Amino acid sequence: MRICNNFLATAIGLAVLVSPLHAQSNAKPAAAYTPEVGQAGKDVIWVPTSQALVNRMLDMAKLTPQDILVDLGSGDGRTVITAAKRGAMARGIEFNPDLVAMSQRAAAAEGVAARARFEHADIFKSQFSDATVVTLFLLPSLNERLRPILLDMRPGTRVVANSFRMGDWEPDLTSHVADGCTSYCEAHLWIVPAKVAGTWTLDGKPLQFTQTYQRIDGALRDGARTTHLNDSRIDGANISFSIGNTQYMGVVDGNQMRGTTAGGVPWIAQRVEVK
Repeated sequence: MRICNNFLATAIGLAVLVSPLHAQSNAKPAAAYTPEVGQAGKDVIWVPTSQALVNRMLDMAKLTPQDILVDLGSGDGRTVITAAKRGAMARGIEFNPDLVAMSQRAAAAEGVAARARFEHADIFKSQFSDATVVTLFLLPSLNERLRPILLDMRPGTRVVANSFRMGDWEPDLTSHVADGCTSYCEAHLWIVPAKVAGTWTLDGKPLQFTQTYQRIDGALRDGARTTHLNDSRIDGANISFSIGNTQYMGVVDGNQMRGTTAGGVPWIAQRVEVK
């Protein structure tokens, strides 16, 4: 990451997300390159992320060996290598070729080169839709540019950023590291929510949802009667809400959501196509 996740990797701005370190056309000889904290990059400067915060970020994401992690602006590769050591497949996208080469050497030295890959690329021109976890350490302006891309990812994808937020998309969880970290010691977690805004039908009745990121509300219409939803929540693809005294819990799958009520009764809602 750059100012980045580990250094402010390129497009992720600060810390390991600040991948933007100066992009040189040719990487320097292996033993010759030593990055300097604060060095300029494409969109930000490079600042390393403390290992303590990297550990906390991966803990917040609940990273498992089944995950695919992509670090945007991977800097010195610390986050990618740590994820690989936890058994996950991990990939770093970094604009500075010298940092890419340095990260590849470090992954080989740690024995995780098969699970930790690094590519020299611009994060805004890269494809990472297969990721289940995205990490970054970029400036707020870069986070906001990435926000639409992240919100289009698979519901349930975990996004963890060092220090900087996503504008008005409030994090689901924030954590501060006191031990082993002296600067940029806060991490924020977002869980990409399913998109439910619009009209659905439930038992033949119109069910209207409004949505602002992970906050949802709505109402069910039954003829002239409108019943507002209570306790509405979206957590990735998982949705829950109450209509009167009945609590509904289910999973959103594209244009359909289904589940059971608290009493065990199955239910299905279908999205109404907008013509």
